This record gives sequence, C-alpha cells and structure tokens, in this order.
Amino acid sequence: MWTEHDNSLTRTFNFADFNAAFAFMTEVAAEAARLDHHPWWANEYGRVEFRLRTHGAGNTVTGRDHRLAAAIEAVAKRHGVA
Repeated sequence: MWTEHDNSLTRTFNFADFNAAFAFMTEVAAEAARLDHHPWWANEYGRVEFRLRTHGAGNTVTGRDHRLAAAIEAVAKRHGVA
C-alpha cells in the first residue's frame, strides 16, 4: 500500500531475489519514461523502495505521482507481488 510521508508517496516491494527485483525495475523504468516521470528509488537485493514526488511542483505529491504509483502497482501485479 502506498503511503504519503514527508511530502512523497512511498512504498516498498519485496522480491525473492535480485533478478526478480531487477526485472520489475526494468519494466517500471519503461512505464516511468512513458509517463515522463523520474522517480526516486532504491534497490537492495530483492527489495525496491520508491519515493514519488513532483520536483516541478515544489517537491509535492501531484496527480503525476499517483499515475505512476498506479502504473507501478500494475507492474507489481504482473510480477506476482501485491
């Protein structure tokens, strides 16, 4: 579930291993490019953490962030992560 914290939408996804996490990140990168959004994310082995906020809107959460969050959720479902 996405939460709003420190002026950003945040969520962490956990995968079985680095390869699964990287495959997810690759697909998310394509979605982010399609939406012209450049998210902050971090990866450690099977864990991927996101913080979404729109820099052009004073680092606040906007509809752009919610659209990317929804796209990330769809990718996560395709990768078997809820």
